Amino acid sequence: MISLKKNIAVSESGFVFNPTTGDSFSLNGVGTDILKLMKDGKSEAEIKTMVRTSYDVDDDTFDKDYYDFLKMLGQYKLLDAE
Repeated sequence: MISLKKNIAVSESGFVFNPTTGDSFSLNGVGTDILKLMKDGKSEAEIKTMVRTSYDVDDDTFDKDYYDFLKMLGQYKLLDAE
């Protein structure tokens, strides 16, 4: 299961801070929602359902954008892989 590192801070406005590296990022609303769901320990299926309920997006678009987003999070060393 892929999860967000426990020390990553995510604000309500989408500001993300990695205290390990000192890096910070800004996310749009969808990215912020996904990170909050990941911090809450939601599964990929739960995240997909919640995002599909909140935003008008089809399965193929969600899957492509979600995996691109996870790849980006990995590149910035924000993920733990179990």
